[in-house]
Amino acid sequence: MYFMNTTQAQIKVNLPLSMKDFLESKASKFGMPIAGYIKHLILKDIEDMDYPLYQASGKTEEAYKKAVAEFEAGKTLKVKDIDTFFEEL
Repeated sequence: MYFMNTTQAQIKVNLPLSMKDFLESKASKFGMPIAGYIKHLILKDIEDMDYPLYQASGKTEEAYKKAVAEFEAGKTLKVKDIDTFFEEL
């Protein structure tokens, strides 16, 4: 399974010391830091899940079709003020 590089989030988890010691022991068996081992456990847990797919709105699909047609026709877009362009999207 492949995951794209995305913005990272940090999570703090409180564990009993005995569980932390156990996790550190398991992680060290694989030569991993505890955070890497926990990430591995999470990835193993979700590896059989499908990445969520969402249906695009009709407006988005029409904009996509228009953009593809314009690209294929060789149409270019000239923008004088990029900030205004994106604000008006």
